[in-house]
Amino acid sequence: MKIPFSPAVYEHAARFVGRSPSEVSRDGELLFEAHRRTWLEYRHTPIAVGIDIYNLEAEAYGATVCFPGDNAIPAILEPLITDVSAAGDLPPYDPHKDGRIAMVIDVGRRLKAALPEADVRIPVAGPFSIAFNLLGINNLCLAAALQPEQVARFLMRLAENQAVFCKAVAQAGLDVAFFESAASPPMLSPAQFHEIELPALKRILQIAADCVGHPVPCIMGGDTYRILDDLLSTGTSYLVSNVETDQASFVRRLAKTHPHVRVRVNMDPNVVVCTDPQCIYAEIDRILAIAAWHPSCLLGTGAVPYETPPENIRLIKEYVA
Repeated sequence: MKIPFSPAVYEHAARFVGRSPSEVSRDGELLFEAHRRTWLEYRHTPIAVGIDIYNLEAEAYGATVCFPGDNAIPAILEPLITDVSAAGDLPPYDPHKDGRIAMVIDVGRRLKAALPEADVRIPVAGPFSIAFNLLGINNLCLAAALQPEQVARFLMRLAENQAVFCKAVAQAGLDVAFFESAASPPMLSPAQFHEIELPALKRILQIAADCVGHPVPCIMGGDTYRILDDLLSTGTSYLVSNVETDQASFVRRLAKTHPHVRVRVNMDPNVVVCTDPQCIYAEIDRILAIAAWHPSCLLGTGAVPYETPPENIRLIKEYVA
């Protein structure tokens, strides 16, 4: 069986310029060259321009990103706000001035000009993922349990605020890569997802679709089979089935009820980074067996770890070809 291969390359791109993810993430020239070289090597679709893709909006709101000196991914270690009740005082950000967003869009524009065959997309985070970085995991989960209505209102506001980002992406002639992994189980229970997150998720997906002129993929990690009905209710035409979920049931369900929805079935990232070709081949074969149930599957990797040997990606690409 032949299946398209779609590796997800973010921090891994830094390897191609011999610099750390932190250095590449805040330097437009390094970011451009890292993703340019990576695409020339892998020819992957799409290019999601960035390294620490979930930090952009929270940083633009005023959160501080920690840039480690080693090959770790930059992270927000301290919440900007500690109480969801104070979230209403948070002013919207300006994607043209605040944080690194303008730099990332400019790099995307340059990549599109330099690589006209490539599908270049700018990472846009969903509301729960932004709230996760603004409030911190403990504060957000506690608020979701004790103040669900306030959290739902905050998420809707964050979703509406993403309109200016999506418009800036479209005005640059680029497309949106939408990510919302923080919202999936077990971070939220399926009931919490339906009540707190789903209205804001539908709204941001509609905003993004209106800006770029077509539905955008809903990329979400975690145990998404438990919320599959809600994800399908957004009208998205592209989902991801991760190793954390029941991938076989996920794909079979889509094949029966939504065969038009494309699904990227991700490999175990521990296998992607390993040095045993036979282990990699076995994982690909496992996914090919699952993909046989659905007419429109892709083979994915999840976020390719920085330390992944490039020959592993070449090996996977050659094997599925």
